[in-house]
Amino acid sequence: MQKKTVRDEDVSGKRVLVRVDFNVPMDQSGTIEDDTRIRACLPTITYLIDHQARVILCSHLGRPHGRVDEHLRLGPVGRRLSELVQRPVEVLREAVGPGVVRAVSEMQDGDLVLLENLRFYPGEEENDPVFARALASLADLFVNDAFGASHRAHASVVGLAAHLPCVAGLLMEKEIEQMSGLLEDPARPFAAVMGGAKVGEKIGILKNILPKVDLVLVGGGMAATFLKGRGVDVGISPVESDRMALIGTIMQEAETLGARVLLPEDLVVAGSLEAGANARVVSAGQIPADCMIADIGPLTIAAFTKELETCRTVAWNGPMGVFEIPQFSNGTTSIAQVLAGLNATTVIGGGSTAEAVTQLGLAGRMTHVSTGGGASLQFLSGKVLPGIAVLADRETHH
Repeated sequence: MQKKTVRDEDVSGKRVLVRVDFNVPMDQSGTIEDDTRIRACLPTITYLIDHQARVILCSHLGRPHGRVDEHLRLGPVGRRLSELVQRPVEVLREAVGPGVVRAVSEMQDGDLVLLENLRFYPGEEENDPVFARALASLADLFVNDAFGASHRAHASVVGLAAHLPCVAGLLMEKEIEQMSGLLEDPARPFAAVMGGAKVGEKIGILKNILPKVDLVLVGGGMAATFLKGRGVDVGISPVESDRMALIGTIMQEAETLGARVLLPEDLVVAGSLEAGANARVVSAGQIPADCMIADIGPLTIAAFTKELETCRTVAWNGPMGVFEIPQFSNGTTSIAQVLAGLNATTVIGGGSTAEAVTQLGLAGRMTHVSTGGGASLQFLSGKVLPGIAVLADRETHH
């Protein structure tokens, strides 16, 4: 990797400000429902503690829009982190200001402090230089370990780089290496499994990855737009008609490049996407006028499985159906189980695909499950993420 990491710096006795992504799902009572994102940052935090740094963590949580929201305070996150690292974490009620400066000045080597939710301050999302400078003044070094927030040009992601040396954390390093590996030198055959509701979000990935893949398997809600583009009637399934021409172009390009694009042969359809809806399996050409696509069908699962079993690299982005509803979760569950059993590199894009794999208890059997939804979409689309662009480069020795 061309970017410097926390391993390239002497952190002993230094105040290290670490941007983490602790934007975890919490219920109304403040109980954390899934601590995956907290666990994902533990290697960096532990590394810094072991190397006698003074660790100042900062994160956002939810969307408070620049105002204090009592439900979005980071207290519960700090408590969970303290359990995981088995040492005290001082949770501050502010992110900047005299109280924070005082707390940081009293830190000893190996201490951990968590600043309050960055998005309580309008300056965070505005990338306000004054706010960035106030954060930067707390530390000697900035470590970005928040891949999931690095597609946003916020003060704690890019603004800090103007004031502090700026390197990648260990999670960030892993994300960059796994994602770059897909784009640079994947073992073949290489398949991209694309699902989810919106084609629009995935067009960038498709265009960027087509020259590199052997195969694209399309499922989820976006299959409706692809099928419609081939003249298939998709009932009342939502279709992005403004993307039709683009899909035509992509299909032609795939043909030119020798990449195969497989669409579902059969589908689970229902009158509505609700639990208990009357669902049935139909072949792709026979979707009733009053039904919509809810999942891929058994023939499609079998066909996709057969293809995936020959692959040595698989990137998966987007569920195969409405997996939150058990009767429409079979496609997503089946694909996840196939990937978990492959002797191949399996990379799962963040967001709902990562959630599905985690819920099924299969995350540990994948090569890499990304912590960034929007960030992994942008990365695989070939766009430079602002939070990665500002990281210091390694010296190249010729």
